[in-house]
Amino acid sequence: MKLIPLALTLLAANAAHADPAALALDQRAALQVSQAVVGSTPGDYTLLDSEGRLVRLSSFRGKPLLVSFIYTSCYHVCPASTLALHQAVKSMRDQFGSDQFNIASIGFDQPADSPDALEAFALQQRIDEKNWFFLSPRAEDVAMLARDFGFSYVATPAGFDHTLQVTILDANGRIRRHVYGDRYAAAAVGEPLRRLLLGSPLDPAAPWTSLLDRVRILCSVYDPKSGRYRADYTLPLVVAGGVTFLIAMFWFALTEWREHRRTPRSNRLDSESLKDVPR
Repeated sequence: MKLIPLALTLLAANAAHADPAALALDQRAALQVSQAVVGSTPGDYTLLDSEGRLVRLSSFRGKPLLVSFIYTSCYHVCPASTLALHQAVKSMRDQFGSDQFNIASIGFDQPADSPDALEAFALQQRIDEKNWFFLSPRAEDVAMLARDFGFSYVATPAGFDHTLQVTILDANGRIRRHVYGDRYAAAAVGEPLRRLLLGSPLDPAAPWTSLLDRVRILCSVYDPKSGRYRADYTLPLVVAGGVTFLIAMFWFALTEWREHRRTPRSNRLDSESLKDVPR
């Protein structure tokens, strides 16, 4: 665990000296923080579910638990990674049943990620799994909760740059594995889960240093010109363009309707009466 303070120091230094326009997490330090907590047990935090009920983290013990961190105002990576996790969960549900494990998505952007916001996010992603919980922590607990799960995040002009990971906890609440990336294959999550359910030892995880070359672990886009990670503004620009187009079409339709309303009724009647005149 001695790696955690060093890695957090590196993350803080990176955030303090980075250009605000290109603020991003340090890839190596974030992965170091994540891997350092494998084998540990997170604290017993109290959270709110999407219906506003108090839920203790320890209440999930007795079954394996998959944990992801999201923020509901994200309109690109978080929905995409949640959708990918949903596909993996459905595959595992078919294999293991839905009562053998639980999933928790934790909204770390407080107070924005309220129970109502998380419920709306779940509806948007069409998630209606009885064993999937969307949880809202207390604002004062977010930093410690993230630390316990080895989850790193930093605010950017586009939202948050954060670790993309699904954390797998065993039935005793101990962190056994992280699965990284924004595309969670069923096998990557399902195989460790299967071994936990069978009581079999997990295969050794790949050395964390090798993960840097094999997976995308951050909610950002690599810029080969600068050699750094940056926020992805492509989707916001596409969305903005689409919204602008819809507004323009609405304004055009409204203008046409108002022009039609201004046309004198007598002129309209004359135009309509001409249709009945023999030619």
